[in-house]
Amino acid sequence: MSPEHWTRPSRPDDRDRLADTAVPAATSATPTREQVIAGLRATSEGGADLVQLLTPEGQRVSHPDFDIDITDEQLRGMYRDMVLVRRADREGNALQRQGQLGIWVPLLGQEAAQIGAGRAMRPQDMAFPSYREHGVAWCRGIDPTELLGIFRGTDHGSWDPNETGMSLYTIVIGNQCVNATGYAMGQKFEGKVGNSGDDPASNEATMVFFGDGATSQGDVHEGMVWASVYDAPVVFFCQNNQWAISEPTERQSRVPLYERAKGYGFPGIRVDGNDVLATLAVSQWAMNEARQGNGPLLIEAFTYRMDAHTTSDDATRYRLDDELEAWKLKDPIERLRAHLLREEIADQEFFDRVDSEADELAARFREFCVNMPEPPPERMFSAVYAEESPVVAAQREDYLNYLAGFADSGHDTEGSVR
Repeated sequence: MSPEHWTRPSRPDDRDRLADTAVPAATSATPTREQVIAGLRATSEGGADLVQLLTPEGQRVSHPDFDIDITDEQLRGMYRDMVLVRRADREGNALQRQGQLGIWVPLLGQEAAQIGAGRAMRPQDMAFPSYREHGVAWCRGIDPTELLGIFRGTDHGSWDPNETGMSLYTIVIGNQCVNATGYAMGQKFEGKVGNSGDDPASNEATMVFFGDGATSQGDVHEGMVWASVYDAPVVFFCQNNQWAISEPTERQSRVPLYERAKGYGFPGIRVDGNDVLATLAVSQWAMNEARQGNGPLLIEAFTYRMDAHTTSDDATRYRLDDELEAWKLKDPIERLRAHLLREEIADQEFFDRVDSEADELAARFREFCVNMPEPPPERMFSAVYAEESPVVAAQREDYLNYLAGFADSGHDTEGSVR
């Protein structure tokens, strides 16, 4: 895209409109109607700057800057990705309701945003997730069963970030943005960015995932400041699902989130997060820019959280049913399914085969969860340091001796469960 696209001045009507808006005190509990309208112009439908390649009806449309060539096989593959990820997600929700998991974080409705972005990454890239990126994990080769330990309370994540190219889930809101920026700075310092020599395909970049609510956290802003100053090869991927737990986007920002990038001096772009093609196209472009040394960049994937924030949340207390019903018509999976049928890219046999595979994944996911072994008590002392610490070792021995002092503890002096 041309530099002018990112450096154009604010439109005169924007300046006039904001100048005429009455601004209440910063401590005001509720923004005025004029503030909401002024700060979030066209947010409800994504706005004129929204990048879209598939309409909600599944019709392919063109875009002057982000058209993409994609094979029928790739389209079918992304449909399969979304269906399987959603099925695992729904099974996770059910397992929590049945007492098998302590909590579950749904991604329902955000499959296209995550699969599109995840498939835009190369093996040498690094992803930094929050706690909802089950689709990104799928794209990085992490089996859904490897997520279960986090939500069952048996581990902090069982995959190797170095092997998978994806960091462990981050529970602290927004903290992954600081970590991702630091990692991307390392990629640049080590000369893994902007190479045009014998193998430019070896260039690396980082993508970090967070929600609209995280944009109110200091860690996100700190990450963006450092990334801007050091030209770090990092793509900030914000999944704007309209709700930061129980607060809508208009309580988080007076401008569309992608426009915040201007304040840090790098490009921001808004994509239809329910359109897997558009998300893939924009994410590929952004990651290529970062790999070539033209980062950082911000992508706002405009989507919707069709379930609660987590299984401990009751979204019906703050969200209207008609809003949810309106977004169901923009379902990312049904959108791609309609396109596959419209263009005769897939037949009923294909859809039945994918559904059958999803059933098999759900059964395997459930069986793995129910039969997960209880971790031994010494587990909390392991993998604290790269090399064993005498202090931690002494704490472990004291704790195991303490447990062994109970006649009905079920533990022997070695700490294993009898």
